[in-house]
Amino acid sequence: MNLEELKKIREKAQKDVELRQKQARIRIVVGMGTSGIAAGARDVLKTFVEEVGKRNLTDVVVTQTGEKGLASQEPMVEVFEESKPAVVYGNMDPEKAKRVVVEHVVNGQPVSEFAI
Repeated sequence: MNLEELKKIREKAQKDVELRQKQARIRIVVGMGTSGIAAGARDVLKTFVEEVGKRNLTDVVVTQTGEKGLASQEPMVEVFEESKPAVVYGNMDPEKAKRVVVEHVVNGQPVSEFAI
């Protein structure tokens, strides 16, 4: 495989990701900065990916971002939903992530007790 073929594969993959994000009804963004990772963000991200996959939620994208600057609230998760204000959740863990998927993502009811 030459460099040109690799570039084409990369461009196609980027377009596929962009298309999925445009079609996404909900975007879940997990803070994966140093303090988030230290507080357990990897397990939270993994749980979101697994729960979304298990439920075959094809209009939901799980992604990650860097440090949010609020280390005391890590792991932090933002849920962006079409035409609604973003909801920021703090001190997340895998069990809380499962509740957010069921209550917020599936049933449209943000989990106020986890929101900051």
